[in-house]
Amino acid sequence: MNKSVKLCVAAMAVSFMASEALAVEWNVSLWGKRRAFTEHVEKLAELVSAKTNGDFTLNISYGGLSKNRENLDGISVGAFEMAQFCAGYHRDKNPTITVLELPFLGVSNLDEEVTVSNAVYAHPATQADLARWNAKLLMPSPMPQYNIVGTGEPRNSLKDFDGMRVRATGGIGNAFKAVGAVPTSVTATEAYNAMESGVVDTVAFAPHAHFAFRTIDLAKWWTANLNPGTVNCPVVVNIDAYEALPPDHRQALDSSIEEAIEHYVANYGALLDRWDKVLAEKKVQKVELDDAEIEAFRDAAAVPIREAWIADMDAQGLPGQELYDLVVTTLQEKRKN
Repeated sequence: MNKSVKLCVAAMAVSFMASEALAVEWNVSLWGKRRAFTEHVEKLAELVSAKTNGDFTLNISYGGLSKNRENLDGISVGAFEMAQFCAGYHRDKNPTITVLELPFLGVSNLDEEVTVSNAVYAHPATQADLARWNAKLLMPSPMPQYNIVGTGEPRNSLKDFDGMRVRATGGIGNAFKAVGAVPTSVTATEAYNAMESGVVDTVAFAPHAHFAFRTIDLAKWWTANLNPGTVNCPVVVNIDAYEALPPDHRQALDSSIEEAIEHYVANYGALLDRWDKVLAEKKVQKVELDDAEIEAFRDAAAVPIREAWIADMDAQGLPGQELYDLVVTTLQEKRKN
């Protein structure tokens, strides 16, 4: 082999090794199956790969890396680089973001949910809270207001909620407890079996989850206008992994978030358009509570739970009132603009 050929081969080897060194693969821990709730992560993976010519890959796993309640722990120890979790699964581990799960916050659509979530995620107290788990908040998983599907006779009033066993987490669970229901925080993947076996009478979910986890298949009725609140389920990344990204990979990730969220919101809108049709096909009775019943629910749950939450945050040295006020003012500014 002559000298020029050797130099060419050596150069190709160096180039190949450099290319290999720049290739990055991240493992992403989700749960259940691909659904409206995970479309922003799927879109993010697609965009990041395209922007880096396949050199940065997000390997998405639905339950193969961790249980959903253990995703934040997995991020903490670096078991995977990205994950989704819900604040209500472990409120003590992420107290600051539970402000977004308080009942009757008044958020009326997914766009508003994105805005208030991002405002809370950007607060220094929230970032410090999640940094304890080596987690950087990347983007929200905006969901509409929860409503319940149930078996047996429809629950038409608050007095019918007394003793009702409901699958509900976070602030929504506290709201139902305030009117005499018995909340249980079984995970989304356990909800169908809990409902089928009679462990719970009702399940509180956003529409996509009633589809994805098949609770709609067991339902005899659903509440069309209860709207007590929603849950907050951020996507986070391991801080060490994020900071170790080459600059172009990090830019590809950061610049793809907005488009991923826009895709998610558009996709979820299409799902909501199908909701009434599916209810009719499955002969699920629509229950609408009187305005007076909704107001009584709000009176019983909103202020007492909010004040208790703020007091709890104060006791932990966290700015509870400030975080709550941030949600309120952000919502006001969003609507003003």
